[in-house]
Amino acid sequence: MNLSPRGKRQAKVLAEYLRAKTIDAIYASPMKRVQQTLAPTLKAGQLPQTIFQDLREIDFGDWTGLNWFAVRDRFNFPVHEWLDRIENPGAPNGESGRSFRARVEPCLREIIRRHPGENVAVFCHGGVIRMLLAILIDVPLPKTNAFEVEYASITQVALHPHMAEIELLNFTPWRDLVG
Repeated sequence: MNLSPRGKRQAKVLAEYLRAKTIDAIYASPMKRVQQTLAPTLKAGQLPQTIFQDLREIDFGDWTGLNWFAVRDRFNFPVHEWLDRIENPGAPNGESGRSFRARVEPCLREIIRRHPGENVAVFCHGGVIRMLLAILIDVPLPKTNAFEVEYASITQVALHPHMAEIELLNFTPWRDLVG
């Protein structure tokens, strides 16, 4: 799917916000909406991107294309339990939490290895953001259901020798500017 007109406005405001930030590297999912969200940032003169195929969104299998209410009705479980279902056993005909983590974690470790002490932007989907947070702060994926992850939002994590510290969570520079 393409970004909606609202999504395009959000991406433009996000790029304007990021223009004032120091970014040493940009990594991105190859998925279309991620690339469309990233395009204004690249156009604004930030660094080129490095695409990691494994930063793509989780494969939702039979849930793909359905909103959460349709998933609830068709698969008979409370919507707020979606991450529990992803974790074990996974969406029907989709990716399990274990295989999702096994795909995403090497990307994260490689980014950290390449850029110690640097500011790195990772453009990806919400499920990947949740998995990255689960890995960094060492919590089970379903616990990230407590975090809102909006489209075109910024989550900033500082890595310290003894811990990962969430500095921003779901910051949306476009919230008051985009209808």
